[in-house]
Amino acid sequence: MTFSMELSEEHTDLREWAHGFAADVIRPAAAEWDEREETPWPVLQEAAKIELYNFETLASFWGDETGLSLPIVNEELFWGDGGIGMAIFGTTLAVAGIFASGTPEQMVEFIPQCYGDAADVKVAAFCSSEPESGSDVSAMRTRATYDEAKDEWTLNGAKAWATNGGIANIHVVQAVVDSSLGSRGQAAFVVPPNTPGLETAKKIKKMGLRASHTADVFLDDVTVPGSCLLGGKEKLDERLARAREGQRSKGSSAMQTFELSRPTVGSQAIGIARAAYEYALDYAKERVTFGRPIIDNQSIAFTLADMKTEIDAARMLVWRAAWMGRNGVAFEAGEGSMSKLKAGRVAVWATERAIQILGGAGYSREHPVERMHRDSKIYDIFEGTEQIQQLVIARAISGRHIA
Repeated sequence: MTFSMELSEEHTDLREWAHGFAADVIRPAAAEWDEREETPWPVLQEAAKIELYNFETLASFWGDETGLSLPIVNEELFWGDGGIGMAIFGTTLAVAGIFASGTPEQMVEFIPQCYGDAADVKVAAFCSSEPESGSDVSAMRTRATYDEAKDEWTLNGAKAWATNGGIANIHVVQAVVDSSLGSRGQAAFVVPPNTPGLETAKKIKKMGLRASHTADVFLDDVTVPGSCLLGGKEKLDERLARAREGQRSKGSSAMQTFELSRPTVGSQAIGIARAAYEYALDYAKERVTFGRPIIDNQSIAFTLADMKTEIDAARMLVWRAAWMGRNGVAFEAGEGSMSKLKAGRVAVWATERAIQILGGAGYSREHPVERMHRDSKIYDIFEGTEQIQQLVIARAISGRHIA
């Protein structure tokens, strides 16, 4: 059996395809949409035209037995710009929620509605976090009650920090169906377009990823048919019965969705970090002080060497976790969390170092490293904070329930 770390021709072609779109379409639009703080619908439409933004392409990425296609594409798009990259891939988390818990019939019905088409682009939202719970999925308060006579579910509660919340065609909502079971008493529901009772406040103004829409979502007697319960009622009843008997389970659908996405999120952070490193490297070669390029100074050259090393190391952790997740290899030491933890830290550190290399110029909006630094910070926070990732890893390596 041979071992190689060289990308296949298919992966290389895929990377070049995504990089070309990032360089030609995303980067030229990045500053404008960051300033506008609006969803870049024209860019989404361009992505849909080349079939970068649709489920068929995403499914081909998921079908890659190496697990590398999705991280490779994400790194390139977020190299283009973090905010626009998230606008393109924000729908993916909702689709992952449907894919993780839904029946084949539900996937066929709802996933195409998440994307629309090139003529009428749509987005989707995954609604899990709440104002009082954050990363504590077990503290969820949104409730879903079932009317057996009508075969309907009614959802009430509030969701926070939902990417595409309120503007989405499809909302995937995590809710409690049995509060006595903690996180094991939860289920995921699809809220179809124009369902009464789902409302949103105005778009949240964020430090970074400004081209990606983020908003709180409020559910006031939102009633959906039984067919919108992902996985179906029979499967839910069986899962709840096992939980009441104390049998082991695979965990909540929200946590399954996050586990599927962590290496991909890490690759996004790497894309931003790499963009900042490359910009700082080029600047250091061109910027002349005291009669020579600043890269000739060890302090600058060594910083760039460290940036490159850290970015490559983080990428290896992401690729390992992506391969493990795709091939069913257990994360015995929290490898999925390791990849996101390291990539997020590297992104924040590398973008900050890029600003330092540029000096005062880096602190201005005349150069993109300022925007990259703002975009990077969220990777220490969302989809499990830095501390949550540490907790997952610590529990995995110790075998103890560390609080």
